[in-house]
Amino acid sequence: MAEALLHDGTTISILVSGDGRALLIPADLKPRSESEAQTMRDWGADPDLGPTLVSALSQSYRVVAADYEGHRMAHPAPDTLTPENVAADFLAIADAAHADTFGYYGYSWLALCGLQLAIRTNRLWALIMGGFPPLEGPYKSMLAVTRAAHSAAARSSEQSPAVNLPVEPGDWDAATIQTNEAQTRQFVTLYEALQDFGDSTVALARDLPRLAFAGSADQIVYGPRWGNVTVRIGEPLAAHERELIEAGWDVQVLPALDHLSAMHSDVVVPLLKAWLGKVGRDQVGREQ
Repeated sequence: MAEALLHDGTTISILVSGDGRALLIPADLKPRSESEAQTMRDWGADPDLGPTLVSALSQSYRVVAADYEGHRMAHPAPDTLTPENVAADFLAIADAAHADTFGYYGYSWLALCGLQLAIRTNRLWALIMGGFPPLEGPYKSMLAVTRAAHSAAARSSEQSPAVNLPVEPGDWDAATIQTNEAQTRQFVTLYEALQDFGDSTVALARDLPRLAFAGSADQIVYGPRWGNVTVRIGEPLAAHERELIEAGWDVQVLPALDHLSAMHSDVVVPLLKAWLGKVGRDQVGREQ
């Protein structure tokens, strides 16, 4: 296990597995108890996602895995989780793993982090964004949701109790606030810093291979206590597919999948393997 020093002075553990080109994945690798795993399945999540990704991809790549989201929940950066600092953190992780160049895969807000990283460094050989569109990203709606979460957390001096009632997969409105004030405020800081970010003006290196994917049913509807907002992810990706392709992106809209089902390992592993393999063949072809 290696460690990287992040922008706020905290250190994050890094697992490096496999040989080949470096591929950085902010993955949660910790084992789940059976009850925790079942709760995740009830919500529609894949409790084995992180270990499965690393195991599968390390057969062909030197996977650099660090649980950035878990680290930020354990060590919040309420005032400093800005796009610049997030990018600096991922570069620090790559440095600690001695990865001069690396591919990056992130999902949801970690995909957003990948885009912010790509516009700040020339060290990427591939960028994969899952569950967050690179064009018409839901920055305003996510700020509303994170502000609502922060307000609820700030009103309580203790974490909310766990939900023991039956849940439906993807029923985001039924979720309770189980994070504290500092944990939620860091995401308010991040999305506030992105309100003036114009993703339509982003100019990535033309020769940077990049993939954006999301489920066609990836739309999260929040009720009154979350600000009555809808976070649209699959819809803008599909709407801008031609425009993105013309700008150099590969785009995959996955039929009938929502935010959680589109990130399952049985979906993501074959998708990433196929696309990364194509990228490798294309790059070899250009060199010959």
